[in-house]
Amino acid sequence: SRNRDPVVAQRAAYADDERFSFIILAKNVGKRKAQIAAITQSSGDLILNVDSDTTLAPDVVSKLAHKMRDPAVGAAMGQLKASNQGDTWLTRLIDMEYWLACNEERAAQARFGAVMCCCGPCAMYRRSAMLSLLDQYETQLYRGKPSDFGEDRHLTILMLSAGFRTEYVPSAIAATVVPDTIGVYLRQQLRWARSTFRDTLLAFPVLPGLDRYLTLDVIGQNGGPLLLALSVLTGIGQFALTATVPWWTIMVIGSMTLVRCSVAAYRARELRFLGFSLHTLVNIFLLIPLKA
Repeated sequence: SRNRDPVVAQRAAYADDERFSFIILAKNVGKRKAQIAAITQSSGDLILNVDSDTTLAPDVVSKLAHKMRDPAVGAAMGQLKASNQGDTWLTRLIDMEYWLACNEERAAQARFGAVMCCCGPCAMYRRSAMLSLLDQYETQLYRGKPSDFGEDRHLTILMLSAGFRTEYVPSAIAATVVPDTIGVYLRQQLRWARSTFRDTLLAFPVLPGLDRYLTLDVIGQNGGPLLLALSVLTGIGQFALTATVPWWTIMVIGSMTLVRCSVAAYRARELRFLGFSLHTLVNIFLLIPLKA
């Protein structure tokens, strides 16, 4: 962190407790190098990565560690929730977005043995596997410079490349602070989009060795937004050239949104997921132009 004072205070508070060892680097070098400094100085069999704004349920460590008893598993992540869910309409939407990402996307991937991104707020790794991958992890470049984003997805792809499984544990609950303003949310989504597009290319050589569902999943996650963007551009073009409202496009996008939200509401047993329909507007008018 750039703000060292709270960390120094915590180190002082736990100075006499032999269970804790605080590493304070000479300067802020980013998440990746901070992780590597901790991993290389650690001695346990398992490494737990937790973001600074995340609070873990008391049984998270035991539940993730239980999943890691299988030596074929290289990493496991827990379920993420928004700790500030009730703050704004945006935090409510993001909380539902996290539920969908965890309990539909990651849960389906885990069923076929490969979660494609173990999220940073709550992810456990096998230390022996991480040590063998640290050189590749540390030296990743982006446009000729050391990469300073997308650590979670890249580390997961490296685990899969090394032949390990990656898992999702829905009962291991972690609550994290999510963006409460559009500006912060869009900056977060831009970082994630860069990571997704870049590391999906790195995942292509891995996919033939995984279940064929994972190939379908990767194609859908990258092709879906492109098809949505094409639909929106076609609708705008129709309106601009013919001065007619593209009702067919609106109805198709609206019906698909309603089906998705209805399925989520049924599976979660919560009617609030019908309100996630609003996220389609955010996606169309803000996220798609941003990612483009």
